[in-house]
Amino acid sequence: MITVKPFGKTQDGREVLAFTLRDGASESYAVVLNYGGILQSLVVPDKNGTPTDVVLGYNDVAGYEQNGGYLGALIGRFGNRIGQGRLTIDGTDYRLYCNDRGNHLHGGKVGFNKKIWEHAIVGDELRLSVVSPDGEENYPGTLSVSVTYIFENGELRILYHAETDKKTAVNLTNHAYFNLNGEGDGSILDNVLCLESDEITPTNDTMIPEGAFRRVAYTPFDFTEPREIGRCIDADDIDLKRGNGYDHCYVLRNRAGQYVRYAVATGPKTGIRMTCFTDMPAVQFYAGNGLHQQGKTAYYGKRAGFCLETQAIPNNVNVPAYAERGSSILSPGETYSFVAVYKFDLAD
Repeated sequence: MITVKPFGKTQDGREVLAFTLRDGASESYAVVLNYGGILQSLVVPDKNGTPTDVVLGYNDVAGYEQNGGYLGALIGRFGNRIGQGRLTIDGTDYRLYCNDRGNHLHGGKVGFNKKIWEHAIVGDELRLSVVSPDGEENYPGTLSVSVTYIFENGELRILYHAETDKKTAVNLTNHAYFNLNGEGDGSILDNVLCLESDEITPTNDTMIPEGAFRRVAYTPFDFTEPREIGRCIDADDIDLKRGNGYDHCYVLRNRAGQYVRYAVATGPKTGIRMTCFTDMPAVQFYAGNGLHQQGKTAYYGKRAGFCLETQAIPNNVNVPAYAERGSSILSPGETYSFVAVYKFDLAD
């Protein structure tokens, strides 16, 4: 069942709505805003049956209008980074807005996280949509995007869909921050994570991956067996130092379009387990190294939440080896489509 109520208004007077997606007869629910398509809350029972919100966020629209860190937002047209804002399609250069150390990040100056999305409730599905006009943020083509949220049987499913009238680049994702001990717990360093990935894409000093793949075996990036996020986060490693902790693309074992489980995370205090699935070829694991804001029930300091952002490999529009794992170039007549799933239950 989906219900809707006002959440507030933006500074320029636009109405923001909050949609509550209830998981059947259980006490579990998710709250999604039409502003930025933001996942505002996700409440599931802990090992004692206590409803626990595991997603970081804010209690009002003002918080989301500032929203350092993109908490809970849908990201587009291009999640993550494009080096120096360089996008070349069929010999034509498009200079994208650079908003992060000389690079294009999360859609540029005004990304999808700042838009009021159109909405439709179809049974137990919340369907959000937005049209990005030709030339917005200097991207070519009119891009029509829809994102569907479904919460049932303990699973939050996010289905992404996009079409264009001109060849363009698109790489959508959701930027939810999780703390499986509860959003107000203050630290994710004791959250236990397993990532089914054998490689990361190392970066330059502005966090742009440029073509290499680095094996995670025998490094601080190895989460192929479950371990605490904080165990090696401050290790003496050049890639960790560049990210101020984990902020890296993990290359998954699948190819684009192949649906796989890629991660399992657990909160030791609550016993809440989150199992993640996608048909994208990569995930950005970010440990919230830059968080510093007042949240729903607590101050969110450094590493108060972590993100698992399913996507194509960042900067793949400039690196053929990355594009081979899944290209972000979309042509007219093609459909961009993928799914991200977060399943919640209790650890054994």
